[in-house]
Amino acid sequence: MKDNDSAIAPVGIAVSTPDAPTAGDPGTAKTAAAKGPGTPKTAATTPGTPKAVTTAPGTHVGRGMLLAALGVAAFSLTFPATAWGLEGMGPWTVVMLRSVLATVPAGAALLAMRVRPPERRHWAGIAVVAGGVVLGFPLLTTLALETSTTSHAAVVVGLLPLTTAACSAVRTGARPSRTFWIASLVGAVVVIGFAVQQSGGVPNRSDLLLFAALVVCAAGYTEGGRLARHMPGWQVIGWALVLALPVTLAGAALALAAEPLELTARSVAGVLWLAVGSQFLGMVAWYRGMAVIGISRASQLQLAQPLLTLLWSVLLLGEHLPPAAPAAALAVLVCIAVTQRTRG
Repeated sequence: MKDNDSAIAPVGIAVSTPDAPTAGDPGTAKTAAAKGPGTPKTAATTPGTPKAVTTAPGTHVGRGMLLAALGVAAFSLTFPATAWGLEGMGPWTVVMLRSVLATVPAGAALLAMRVRPPERRHWAGIAVVAGGVVLGFPLLTTLALETSTTSHAAVVVGLLPLTTAACSAVRTGARPSRTFWIASLVGAVVVIGFAVQQSGGVPNRSDLLLFAALVVCAAGYTEGGRLARHMPGWQVIGWALVLALPVTLAGAALALAAEPLELTARSVAGVLWLAVGSQFLGMVAWYRGMAVIGISRASQLQLAQPLLTLLWSVLLLGEHLPPAAPAAALAVLVCIAVTQRTRG
């Protein structure tokens, strides 16, 4: 991975976040080594220097926020796109096809860039990403959406930021501040209360599937964010898709043979978005954003995802926008602002 480490060197500036890389991180070490032993301390401020030390941190944090937000925007379309896909395909067909199709651009990029396989120590984390975000979350949520509305499924997204932050704290040893946790809990309660109230959520089989999806997705996000400090985010999801390909390819063949198939414009468009937008491009932006600003802080941007999903449900599925949406949106934005200002 030596040839690819330079692509993530800027991640080393995100030291203010609780789960940012340490000085021993490969990207940080490479940045330091590039200066050389004889580099004067004032070199960073000379007229010809391309990066100014006084502005780089804010620039990279802003870029990380933008990338994480783009990832959330892509994910907000996942449930409506899944509903479209289910109009003409069975749940197993939708899940397996989206992963197989997403492997095409991911594998092509890995081959075109001649990316070396990850180091042996990273494969366990990649397996968690594959099990969590390539297989587990898509399968569980798709099965849930057979009997649940997209607004009800948004409950799991409301819980995801808090679960991801908790998983990150356990996995990486991060310790966000009390204010961070309070704001996260308030935001999660607002989103959950809003979604449950509007959908009349009563615990049932779909709720159990969504809760299981929440757990496996949080684990996949945490491992992906950690790995994105050692390799570019697109390589993290790319190798996860490649690792899962034997399972998804065999699953797609079996599903196509066992489930009814009626291709429509909406079902095809839904699966294509799930493959290219949600499964690949959204993950690329999301993991890169987490690598820059930290897993716990990036996860709080997902507090806005249920409301975005509801909006897409109105525009794409014809559902009615609940009257409480503006108030809930404002409360969520306040919570996000508080978490982003918290240093932890």
